[in-house]
Formats: sequence, C-alpha cells, structure tokens
Amino acid sequence: QVQLVESGGGLVQAGGSLRLSCAASGRTFSNYGMGWFRQTPGKEREFVAAITWTGNIYYSDSVKGRFTISRDNAKNTVYLQMNSLKPEDTAVYYCAGDLRGIYDSHLAYQYWGQGTQVTVSS
Repeated sequence: QVQLVESGGGLVQAGGSLRLSCAASGRTFSNYGMGWFRQTPGKEREFVAAITWTGNIYYSDSVKGRFTISRDNAKNTVYLQMNSLKPEDTAVYYCAGDLRGIYDSHLAYQYWGQGTQVTVSS
C-alpha cells in the first residue's frame, strides 16, 4: 500500500507563489510516475502536471510556463512549484502516484493523496 500526503497549500494573492509537496511512503517511489491534479466543486478532476519515473515532464496548457513539477527520489517526494498564480488556479490539489497509462487521465493513477486547498485571491 502506498500513502501520499500533500502539504503546502494555502491562501495567496494573485501573482504570488506556492510550493506543494507530496510525500510518498510504502513502496519504491523512484519507479513511479507521479502527477498533480486539481478539482473545483462541480467539476471533474483536472490534470495539472506529471513526471514519469524516467523524468519526462508534462503540463496542462493552462499552467505551462508558470508551474514546475519535480521529484526528489531520495526524499520520496514530488513537488509542484506554482508561480504567477491566478484566481482561476483556486482548487483542491491532489497528488497522484503510480502512473499506468495516459499521463493526463486521472484513471491512470493508482494512488491518491487527500488533497490540499489552494486559494488565490484577486
């Protein structure tokens, strides 16, 4: 069993930055593709970014150039650096692990964290 625990969410003004962390435990983290998704009430979970176990990186068009995903296998942690935040980035952000399929589909991930709230004020 794999546990994913997100941290780093909070309230920030538009144009500000936050860094989310996702700590993984339970199995060999370095072999996993990892992703970040976000969700707002009444909407489907939306792909944000992914990093494969080989280091390939993907972003949604809405965050490309502003967000950066990275991983530290020694710490079993994946990060999401979010810069130039906009009010439309407000959502609950979820860490996802063990990618087995198309990187931007939430169905492709086997494990999920509990989510962390990010609120961007205008």
